[in-house]
Amino acid sequence: MNKKDIFHFDYLLLKSGKKLENIDIAYETYGQLNADKSNAILLEHAFSGNAHASKLNENDEPGWWDNMIGENKAFDTNKYFIICSNILGGCGGSTGPASINPKTGKEYALAFPVITVEDIVAAQKKLIDFLGISKLLSVVGGSMGGMQVLQWMISYPDSILSAVPISTAMKHSPQQIAFNEVGRQAIMSDSDWNNGNYYQKNEPKTGLALARMIGHITYMSDKSMEAKFSRKLKDKEYAFNVGTNPEFEVEGYLRYKGSSFVKRFDANSYLYITKAMDYFDVSGKNFTIKSKNKNLKSLVIAFKSDWLYPPYQTENIARHLKLQGYDATYCEIKSSYGHDSFLLETEDETKLIKGFLKSVEKGALK
Repeated sequence: MNKKDIFHFDYLLLKSGKKLENIDIAYETYGQLNADKSNAILLEHAFSGNAHASKLNENDEPGWWDNMIGENKAFDTNKYFIICSNILGGCGGSTGPASINPKTGKEYALAFPVITVEDIVAAQKKLIDFLGISKLLSVVGGSMGGMQVLQWMISYPDSILSAVPISTAMKHSPQQIAFNEVGRQAIMSDSDWNNGNYYQKNEPKTGLALARMIGHITYMSDKSMEAKFSRKLKDKEYAFNVGTNPEFEVEGYLRYKGSSFVKRFDANSYLYITKAMDYFDVSGKNFTIKSKNKNLKSLVIAFKSDWLYPPYQTENIARHLKLQGYDATYCEIKSSYGHDSFLLETEDETKLIKGFLKSVEKGALK
Protein backbone atom coordinates (compact mmCIF):
# COMPACT_ATOMS: atom_id res chain seq x y z
CA MET A 1 0.00 0.00 0.00
CA ASN A 2 3.05 2.26 -0.16
CA LYS A 3 2.60 5.27 -2.41
CA LYS A 4 4.06 8.58 -3.57
CA ASP A 5 1.82 11.59 -4.18
CA ILE A 6 1.43 15.38 -4.30
CA PHE A 7 -1.01 17.30 -2.12
CA HIS A 8 -2.04 20.67 -3.55
CA PHE A 9 -3.73 23.54 -1.74
CA ASP A 10 -4.49 27.13 -2.65
CA TYR A 11 -2.57 29.25 -0.16
CA LEU A 12 -0.93 29.61 3.23
CA LEU A 13 -0.66 32.73 5.37
CA LEU A 14 2.92 32.79 6.59
CA LYS A 15 4.31 33.96 9.91
CA SER A 16 6.01 36.83 8.05
CA GLY A 17 2.56 38.14 7.11
CA LYS A 18 2.95 37.20 3.45
CA LYS A 19 0.62 34.92 1.52
CA LEU A 20 2.07 32.02 -0.46
CA GLU A 21 -0.24 30.66 -3.15
CA ASN A 22 -0.54 27.55 -5.30
CA ILE A 23 1.29 25.17 -2.96
CA ASP A 24 2.36 21.58 -3.56
CA ILE A 25 3.50 19.23 -0.80
CA ALA A 26 5.18 16.02 -1.94
CA TYR A 27 4.62 13.06 0.37
CA GLU A 28 4.97 9.31 0.66
CA THR A 29 3.01 6.82 2.74
CA TYR A 30 3.87 3.32 3.93
CA GLY A 31 1.47 0.75 5.32
CA GLN A 32 -2.32 0.91 5.58
CA LEU A 33 -4.49 3.49 7.34
CA ASN A 34 -6.95 1.60 9.56
CA ALA A 35 -10.71 2.06 9.55
CA ASP A 36 -10.86 4.62 12.37
CA LYS A 37 -7.67 6.35 11.15
CA SER A 38 -5.97 5.97 14.53
CA ASN A 39 -2.68 4.35 13.47
CA ALA A 40 -1.04 7.23 11.58
CA ILE A 41 2.52 8.35 12.38
CA LEU A 42 4.08 11.43 10.81
CA LEU A 43 7.85 11.30 10.24
CA GLU A 44 9.71 14.61 9.96
CA HIS A 45 12.85 14.66 7.83
CA ALA A 46 16.01 16.52 8.75
CA PHE A 47 17.45 19.53 6.92
CA SER A 48 18.73 17.80 3.77
CA GLY A 49 16.12 15.04 3.69
CA ASN A 50 12.91 14.66 1.73
CA ALA A 51 9.68 12.66 1.63
CA HIS A 52 11.48 9.46 0.61
CA ALA A 53 11.94 7.93 4.04
CA SER A 54 11.85 4.32 2.84
CA LYS A 55 11.68 2.17 -0.26
CA LEU A 56 8.26 2.11 -1.89
CA ASN A 57 9.02 -1.27 -3.44
CA GLU A 58 11.90 -3.73 -3.78
CA ASN A 59 13.32 -1.97 -6.84
CA ASP A 60 13.15 1.52 -5.36
CA GLU A 61 16.08 3.60 -4.16
CA PRO A 62 16.76 3.40 -0.37
CA GLY A 63 15.14 6.05 1.80
CA TRP A 64 16.80 8.05 4.57
CA TRP A 65 15.32 5.84 7.34
CA ASP A 66 14.86 2.48 5.58
CA ASN A 67 16.17 0.52 8.54
CA MET A 68 13.41 1.97 10.75
CA ILE A 69 10.38 1.54 8.46
CA GLY A 70 8.84 -1.77 7.43
CA GLU A 71 7.50 -5.04 8.74
CA ASN A 72 8.53 -5.63 12.37
CA LYS A 73 10.76 -2.56 12.39
CA ALA A 74 10.40 0.44 14.72
CA PHE A 75 7.66 1.83 12.51
CA ASP A 76 5.98 -1.48 11.74
CA THR A 77 4.02 -1.16 8.50
CA ASN A 78 1.90 -4.15 9.57
CA LYS A 79 0.54 -1.95 12.35
CA TYR A 80 1.07 1.68 11.42
CA PHE A 81 0.38 4.05 8.56
CA ILE A 82 3.55 6.09 8.07
CA ILE A 83 3.52 9.51 6.42
CA CYS A 84 6.53 11.58 5.38
CA SER A 85 6.30 14.85 3.44
CA ASN A 86 8.95 17.06 1.88
CA ILE A 87 8.96 20.36 3.77
CA LEU A 88 7.68 23.64 2.41
CA GLY A 89 10.68 25.48 0.96
CA GLY A 90 12.40 22.22 0.09
CA CYS A 91 13.43 20.86 -3.29
CA GLY A 92 12.01 17.35 -3.19
CA GLY A 93 8.71 18.06 -4.91
CA SER A 94 7.25 20.59 -2.49
CA THR A 95 6.91 24.28 -3.29
CA GLY A 96 10.18 26.14 -2.75
CA PRO A 97 12.51 28.71 -4.33
CA ALA A 98 13.01 26.53 -7.44
CA SER A 99 9.26 26.27 -8.04
CA ILE A 100 7.49 28.36 -10.66
CA ASN A 101 5.98 31.59 -9.35
CA PRO A 102 2.43 31.66 -10.81
CA LYS A 103 2.58 35.45 -11.00
CA THR A 104 5.71 35.57 -13.18
CA GLY A 105 5.93 32.16 -14.85
CA LYS A 106 9.55 31.93 -13.70
CA GLU A 107 11.28 30.33 -10.71
CA TYR A 108 10.75 32.18 -7.45
CA ALA A 109 14.45 32.35 -6.57
CA LEU A 110 14.78 35.01 -3.83
CA ALA A 111 11.23 36.23 -4.51
CA PHE A 112 10.14 33.17 -2.51
CA PRO A 113 8.93 34.41 0.89
CA VAL A 114 10.92 33.63 4.03
CA ILE A 115 9.46 30.62 5.82
CA THR A 116 9.61 29.37 9.39
CA VAL A 117 9.29 25.97 11.04
CA GLU A 118 5.83 27.12 12.11
CA ASP A 119 4.89 27.59 8.42
CA ILE A 120 6.34 24.20 7.52
CA VAL A 121 4.21 22.49 10.16
CA ALA A 122 1.10 24.48 9.18
CA ALA A 123 1.45 23.08 5.65
CA GLN A 124 1.82 19.56 7.07
CA LYS A 125 -1.35 20.04 9.13
CA LYS A 126 -3.25 20.78 5.92
CA LEU A 127 -1.94 17.51 4.49
CA ILE A 128 -3.00 15.54 7.58
CA ASP A 129 -6.46 17.15 7.44
CA PHE A 130 -6.70 16.25 3.75
CA LEU A 131 -5.95 12.61 4.62
CA GLY A 132 -8.86 12.73 7.07
CA ILE A 133 -6.74 12.07 10.15
CA SER A 134 -8.01 13.92 13.20
CA LYS A 135 -5.31 12.71 15.58
CA LEU A 136 -1.85 11.33 14.84
CA LEU A 137 -0.64 8.43 16.96
CA SER A 138 2.78 10.08 16.96
CA VAL A 139 4.98 12.65 15.27
CA VAL A 140 8.67 11.73 15.10
CA GLY A 141 11.81 13.40 13.79
CA GLY A 142 15.50 14.12 14.34
CA SER A 143 17.54 17.30 14.01
CA MET A 144 15.42 19.83 12.08
CA GLY A 145 12.78 17.11 12.05
CA GLY A 146 12.82 17.32 15.84
CA MET A 147 12.12 21.05 15.63
CA GLN A 148 9.05 20.25 13.58
CA VAL A 149 7.98 17.75 16.26
CA LEU A 150 8.23 20.46 18.91
CA GLN A 151 6.25 22.84 16.73
CA TRP A 152 3.49 20.25 16.35
CA MET A 153 3.33 19.99 20.15
CA ILE A 154 2.91 23.75 20.42
CA SER A 155 0.69 24.48 17.41
CA TYR A 156 -1.50 21.37 17.37
CA PRO A 157 -1.20 19.52 20.71
CA ASP A 158 -4.70 18.08 20.50
CA SER A 159 -4.01 16.62 17.06
CA ILE A 160 -1.28 14.24 18.32
CA LEU A 161 -1.18 11.55 20.98
CA SER A 162 2.60 11.47 21.32
CA ALA A 163 5.87 12.98 20.15
CA VAL A 164 9.44 11.75 19.66
CA PRO A 165 11.93 14.61 19.22
CA ILE A 166 15.44 13.29 18.56
CA SER A 167 18.82 15.08 18.60
CA THR A 168 17.31 18.53 18.47
CA ALA A 169 16.96 21.80 20.38
CA MET A 170 14.39 24.39 21.36
CA LYS A 171 16.54 27.04 19.70
CA HIS A 172 19.86 27.33 17.91
CA SER A 173 22.92 28.38 19.87
CA PRO A 174 25.27 31.03 18.44
CA GLN A 175 27.58 28.22 17.33
CA GLN A 176 24.79 26.46 15.43
CA ILE A 177 23.77 29.73 13.75
CA ALA A 178 27.42 30.35 12.90
CA PHE A 179 27.81 27.03 11.08
CA ASN A 180 24.67 27.76 9.05
CA GLU A 181 25.90 31.25 8.19
CA VAL A 182 29.24 29.94 6.93
CA GLY A 183 27.34 27.55 4.67
CA ARG A 184 25.14 30.35 3.36
CA GLN A 185 28.14 32.56 2.70
CA ALA A 186 29.85 29.73 0.81
CA ILE A 187 26.85 29.59 -1.54
CA MET A 188 26.41 33.34 -1.93
CA SER A 189 30.15 33.80 -2.58
CA ASP A 190 29.97 31.51 -5.61
CA SER A 191 30.06 33.66 -8.77
CA ASP A 192 27.38 31.44 -10.32
CA TRP A 193 24.91 32.16 -7.52
CA ASN A 194 23.96 35.41 -9.28
CA ASN A 195 21.83 36.70 -6.39
CA GLY A 196 19.76 33.53 -6.56
CA ASN A 197 18.95 33.83 -10.27
CA TYR A 198 20.92 30.83 -11.50
CA TYR A 199 18.04 28.70 -12.79
CA GLN A 200 18.42 27.77 -16.48
CA LYS A 201 22.08 28.83 -16.07
CA ASN A 202 25.14 27.53 -14.25
CA GLU A 203 24.22 26.50 -10.72
CA PRO A 204 26.49 27.52 -7.82
CA LYS A 205 27.85 24.00 -7.49
CA THR A 206 31.17 24.94 -5.90
CA GLY A 207 29.56 27.03 -3.17
CA LEU A 208 26.84 24.47 -2.43
CA ALA A 209 29.36 21.62 -2.32
CA LEU A 210 31.52 23.60 0.11
CA ALA A 211 28.50 24.34 2.30
CA ARG A 212 27.73 20.63 2.41
CA MET A 213 31.32 19.74 3.26
CA ILE A 214 31.26 22.16 6.19
CA GLY A 215 27.94 20.79 7.37
CA HIS A 216 29.01 17.19 7.06
CA ILE A 217 31.96 17.73 9.39
CA THR A 218 29.48 18.75 12.10
CA TYR A 219 27.42 15.58 11.60
CA MET A 220 30.31 13.31 12.58
CA SER A 221 32.33 13.07 15.78
CA ASP A 222 36.09 13.14 16.32
CA LYS A 223 35.94 9.47 17.31
CA SER A 224 33.91 8.39 14.26
CA MET A 225 36.20 10.31 11.91
CA GLU A 226 39.24 8.70 13.50
CA ALA A 227 37.70 5.25 13.14
CA LYS A 228 36.61 5.82 9.54
CA PHE A 229 39.60 7.74 8.18
CA SER A 230 42.36 8.31 10.73
CA ARG A 231 45.21 9.83 8.69
CA LYS A 232 44.91 7.37 5.83
CA LEU A 233 46.31 8.54 2.51
CA LYS A 234 44.81 7.86 -0.89
CA ASP A 235 48.33 7.00 -2.09
CA LYS A 236 51.22 5.52 -0.12
CA GLU A 237 53.20 8.75 0.31
CA TYR A 238 52.66 12.49 0.61
CA ALA A 239 52.55 14.32 -2.71
CA PHE A 240 54.27 17.35 -1.14
CA ASN A 241 52.14 19.87 -3.02
CA VAL A 242 49.05 21.91 -2.35
CA GLY A 243 47.32 20.95 -5.60
CA THR A 244 43.66 20.26 -6.14
CA ASN A 245 43.78 16.49 -5.75
CA PRO A 246 42.86 15.16 -2.28
CA GLU A 247 45.66 13.31 -0.50
CA PHE A 248 43.93 12.22 2.70
CA GLU A 249 40.99 9.82 2.64
CA VAL A 250 38.90 12.30 4.64
CA GLU A 251 39.50 14.98 2.00
CA GLY A 252 38.25 12.67 -0.75
CA TYR A 253 35.22 11.70 1.34
CA LEU A 254 34.19 15.30 1.95
CA ARG A 255 34.59 16.18 -1.71
CA TYR A 256 32.46 13.20 -2.67
CA LYS A 257 29.75 14.25 -0.21
CA GLY A 258 29.82 17.78 -1.58
CA SER A 259 29.66 16.79 -5.25
CA SER A 260 26.87 14.25 -4.72
CA PHE A 261 24.82 16.75 -2.71
CA VAL A 262 24.66 19.31 -5.54
CA LYS A 263 23.00 16.71 -7.76
CA ARG A 264 19.94 16.53 -5.53
CA PHE A 265 19.65 19.81 -3.65
CA ASP A 266 18.85 23.40 -4.56
CA ALA A 267 21.21 26.11 -3.29
CA ASN A 268 18.41 28.59 -2.58
CA SER A 269 16.53 25.95 -0.57
CA TYR A 270 19.71 25.58 1.49
CA LEU A 271 19.56 29.30 2.31
CA TYR A 272 15.86 29.31 3.18
CA ILE A 273 15.81 26.14 5.26
CA THR A 274 18.89 26.98 7.33
CA LYS A 275 17.38 30.40 8.02
CA ALA A 276 14.14 28.76 9.17
CA MET A 277 16.18 26.65 11.58
CA ASP A 278 17.99 29.72 12.91
CA TYR A 279 14.71 31.60 13.42
CA PHE A 280 13.24 28.68 15.39
CA ASP A 281 12.98 29.51 19.10
CA VAL A 282 10.51 27.75 21.37
CA SER A 283 12.61 28.16 24.51
CA GLY A 284 11.30 29.48 27.79
CA LYS A 285 7.73 30.74 27.69
CA ASN A 286 7.59 30.04 23.94
CA PHE A 287 7.45 26.34 24.76
CA THR A 288 3.98 26.39 26.28
CA ILE A 289 1.67 23.56 25.29
CA LYS A 290 -1.96 24.61 25.50
CA SER A 291 -3.64 21.24 25.40
CA LYS A 292 -7.11 20.32 26.61
CA ASN A 293 -5.55 17.54 28.70
CA LYS A 294 -2.18 16.31 29.90
CA ASN A 295 -2.21 12.99 28.05
CA LEU A 296 0.37 13.98 25.44
CA LYS A 297 3.35 11.64 25.92
CA SER A 298 6.91 12.23 24.76
CA LEU A 299 10.05 10.18 24.23
CA VAL A 300 13.05 12.50 23.97
CA ILE A 301 16.23 10.93 22.57
CA ALA A 302 19.80 12.26 22.46
CA PHE A 303 23.20 10.79 21.59
CA LYS A 304 26.24 11.19 23.79
CA SER A 305 28.72 12.03 21.00
CA ASP A 306 26.49 14.57 19.24
CA TRP A 307 28.33 17.89 19.40
CA LEU A 308 26.20 19.70 16.82
CA TYR A 309 23.09 19.25 18.98
CA PRO A 310 24.68 18.34 22.31
CA PRO A 311 22.59 16.21 24.72
CA TYR A 312 22.03 19.06 27.19
CA GLN A 313 19.92 20.84 24.57
CA THR A 314 17.74 17.80 24.01
CA GLU A 315 17.48 17.03 27.71
CA ASN A 316 16.17 20.55 28.29
CA ILE A 317 13.17 19.64 26.13
CA ALA A 318 12.20 16.79 28.47
CA ARG A 319 12.73 19.05 31.48
CA HIS A 320 10.41 21.72 30.08
CA LEU A 321 7.74 19.14 29.31
CA LYS A 322 7.86 17.71 32.82
CA LEU A 323 7.62 21.17 34.33
CA GLN A 324 4.37 21.61 32.43
CA GLY A 325 3.03 18.34 33.82
CA TYR A 326 3.49 16.18 30.74
CA ASP A 327 4.76 12.59 30.62
CA ALA A 328 8.25 12.89 29.13
CA THR A 329 10.96 10.22 29.07
CA TYR A 330 14.53 11.24 28.30
CA CYS A 331 16.98 8.67 26.91
CA GLU A 332 20.64 9.31 26.08
CA ILE A 333 22.20 6.68 23.87
CA LYS A 334 25.92 5.97 23.86
CA SER A 335 27.24 6.27 20.33
CA SER A 336 30.41 7.38 18.57
CA TYR A 337 28.71 8.58 15.37
CA GLY A 338 28.02 12.16 16.42
CA HIS A 339 24.91 13.88 15.10
CA ASP A 340 24.50 11.20 12.42
CA SER A 341 23.75 8.74 15.23
CA PHE A 342 19.99 9.18 14.90
CA LEU A 343 20.22 7.80 11.35
CA LEU A 344 22.68 5.03 12.22
CA GLU A 345 22.03 3.77 15.77
CA THR A 346 18.75 2.21 14.77
CA GLU A 347 18.95 -0.90 16.98
CA ASP A 348 18.70 1.09 20.23
CA GLU A 349 16.24 3.55 18.71
CA THR A 350 14.04 0.69 17.55
CA LYS A 351 13.85 -0.81 21.05
CA LEU A 352 12.97 2.55 22.59
CA ILE A 353 10.44 3.61 19.98
CA LYS A 354 8.71 0.21 19.77
CA GLY A 355 8.17 0.17 23.52
CA PHE A 356 7.08 3.79 23.57
CA LEU A 357 4.50 3.36 20.79
CA LYS A 358 3.04 0.34 22.60
CA SER A 359 2.62 2.44 25.75
CA VAL A 360 0.93 5.20 23.73
CA GLU A 361 -1.49 2.72 22.16
CA LYS A 362 -2.23 1.19 25.55
CA GLY A 363 -2.92 4.61 27.04
CA ALA A 364 -5.18 5.54 24.14
CA LEU A 365 -7.38 2.51 24.79
CA LYS A 366 -8.10 3.52 28.40
